Amino acid sequence: MDIMPFLNRDLDVPLYQQLYQFFKENMHEGRIQKGIKLPSKRLLATQLSISQTTVERAYEQLAAEGYIVSKPRSGWFAAYNESDFVHVKMPGTLSNKPKGQENEQSIDFHYGNVDSTHFPFSAWRKSMVSSLGQYGQQLYQPGNILGELELRTLIAEYLYYSRGVHCQPEQIIIGAGSPVLMHILCQVFGPNICIGFEDPGSSRSRRIFEANHMKILPIPVDDEGICIKNLRKERPSLLYVTPSHQFPLGTIMTINRRIQLLKWAAENQSLIIEDDYDGEFRYSGQPIPSLQGLDHHNCVIYMGTFSKSLLPSLRISYMVLPSSLLEKASEITSLYKQTVSCHNQLTLAEFIKKGDWQKHINRMRKLYQKKRAILLEALQSELGEQVRIRGENSGLHILLDVYSPFSEKELIEKAKGEGVKIYPASPFYKNDPPTATVLIGFAGVSEDDIQEGIKKLKAAWEI
Repeated sequence: MDIMPFLNRDLDVPLYQQLYQFFKENMHEGRIQKGIKLPSKRLLATQLSISQTTVERAYEQLAAEGYIVSKPRSGWFAAYNESDFVHVKMPGTLSNKPKGQENEQSIDFHYGNVDSTHFPFSAWRKSMVSSLGQYGQQLYQPGNILGELELRTLIAEYLYYSRGVHCQPEQIIIGAGSPVLMHILCQVFGPNICIGFEDPGSSRSRRIFEANHMKILPIPVDDEGICIKNLRKERPSLLYVTPSHQFPLGTIMTINRRIQLLKWAAENQSLIIEDDYDGEFRYSGQPIPSLQGLDHHNCVIYMGTFSKSLLPSLRISYMVLPSSLLEKASEITSLYKQTVSCHNQLTLAEFIKKGDWQKHINRMRKLYQKKRAILLEALQSELGEQVRIRGENSGLHILLDVYSPFSEKELIEKAKGEGVKIYPASPFYKNDPPTATVLIGFAGVSEDDIQEGIKKLKAAWEI
């Protein structure tokens, strides 16, 4: 490879991140073509007078994002082909294109992204190696269909201390993402069952229930949570809610509404699916206990995931079932076998046991709290009273009501014209969708790009 990175030790940016950004930019600009062999970690560390660990972290991040691949006994090779993709200007880089061609989607406020640059690859790798040595031949076996007992035991302990969930490891089923577990649940209940669903609510979850021929009953949501009077009227046998951070509104179900909801479920002999998809991230006050932890009638199915707190690509989620559903759920799960690799499960178990999981959560909570503060300050400074912010006290996105003559679609198109990608709120509604409301996620956006992105929104919307 003819080009060599230059690292600036005077910058606040970590060296591994500078190295990662160097290779990423050069692949996007076409200076490093697909198939080119990268320097070995040892050689690059020697040439740049840095540690091999620094190079490893950069290469691991590039590999995680698909920019490079490792070939056994051959080394690392570029895997990114610019011609395969629509050109995207990389955040924080300078473009050589004429000014008229600057409007490219470079700042993506997607509500499902996380900050992967702070993932502790070194600690995760150590846990992987440790699990290989500790569990040996166990890794080559099919594994427990419900999930490895070591991990389910640790999840049960974690949920009790962090979310007040009361369960035994035997009640937990692990799956490769929440959609897989929802499909299992749908088969437990069968088709044609009436399921109450928050309106607005997660469009992906709703589509999964619809694909399994369930009857969706939209239930409105107010400032305290799902409306009990509508539940009493509709009387669904099953109910799906996101009480810790209502999706997409971001509201937190009050303790009074939680108690009312559990009382309704017990009286109606209905079951509640509590999706706690990003319960780790709350920025003001103490966490409100989970519905499952408050439940005395075994009517709550609790769902959680590591996608928001670790990496979505790891695909590790879990659900806690009431004892009444265990036999049927186990029978259906056995048809799938276990959808998460045994090695990944035991690596995560080691990661938790060593304390690296809690350290990572604490770091990410502080990082996201900082990004959230930057976003709120930028919105106040640039857009002021022309917008209303909702759902800012927890989670990784906010909802933004925009007071302007533009429709939701026009707001998104105008933002796109300035190189900013934001997302509509209307797809999450079955009834009465808003006309000018957008979702803005902040977890996967750099602090500088958050500020720059909001400035561009101001210009785009002529506010």
